[in-house]
Amino acid sequence: MFPSIVLFAGLVNLVSSAAVNDIRPLVIWHGLGDTYASPGMDHFQSEVKEMHPGIFVHSIFIDEDPNADQRASFYGNVNQQIVQVAQQLADIPELSRGFDAIGFSQGGQFLRGYVERNNSPPVHNLITFGSQHMGVSDLPACNPWDLLCQVARRAANRGVYSEWAQENLVQAQYFRDPQRLSQYMSSGSFLPDINNEVLLPSSRNSSYADNLASLNMLVLVLFLQDKTVVPKESAWFGSEQPLKDITMDQPSGFDQTPMLSTPNVKDIIPMRLQTLYKEDWIGLRQLDECGGIQFVACQGEHMQIGDCWKDLVAEWVGGSLSAN
Repeated sequence: MFPSIVLFAGLVNLVSSAAVNDIRPLVIWHGLGDTYASPGMDHFQSEVKEMHPGIFVHSIFIDEDPNADQRASFYGNVNQQIVQVAQQLADIPELSRGFDAIGFSQGGQFLRGYVERNNSPPVHNLITFGSQHMGVSDLPACNPWDLLCQVARRAANRGVYSEWAQENLVQAQYFRDPQRLSQYMSSGSFLPDINNEVLLPSSRNSSYADNLASLNMLVLVLFLQDKTVVPKESAWFGSEQPLKDITMDQPSGFDQTPMLSTPNVKDIIPMRLQTLYKEDWIGLRQLDECGGIQFVACQGEHMQIGDCWKDLVAEWVGGSLSAN
């Protein structure tokens, strides 16, 4: 009798272990001024693990020293950082079969850059919170005591499209001035590339569209009271309309994407009216037409997530790897 009990217990443990190993892992990338191991990031990981017992969670870092990792969110070359992160993820055995991903603020467009350029191992579902997918047209204000932020902001303001800024200032590399789009496309080092917003159509990378369209779901979260990201609709691939193009009549199909602008703010071009969507430069249209994009609005200022994340993480994180 005793050997049978031992055998049964062993089988139970084997089945339990297999079930845990079948949970799709999660990768997260923090935002500007944060670190991969901050109390907030650690707390979020703990909550996810409580919601999805047995899940493996990896927090992306540029440097294992938290202070250096925080600095790297302000200063550095984003393209090089994504190359580094791609290697980091490829070296983690638990991620080899793919993973879900969550990007907080700028971490969202950086993860999208990973999907478009690398995606090996592949991302299944991508959730981005308050990310700047169509860039920012103004640099966010800094807290009075945040010297690191203030220095970076002053440097970027002096010449956001200079070669030095585009190589060294993270925020400058996703700055998209609607009045200087040609300069943005010719001098921008990161965002114009992953958006395929380039001056020469022949230089667009078609693999970006294939990779992004391979996502199972892209969840775009916008914060309704966001005053940090300008415009806040960038989280939904919206952008400010160039002043010279603004007319009294809205273009046909303007109501295709839900927007939350008020009459007294700048005109916003929603995702489905963006040229990059209509001509499907990055696979957004293909993904959307397959039902692979969700627009979510959360109450609060930038990154004041509250409980808004819980239903999203319950639905789009922690699924079975066998379901891929």
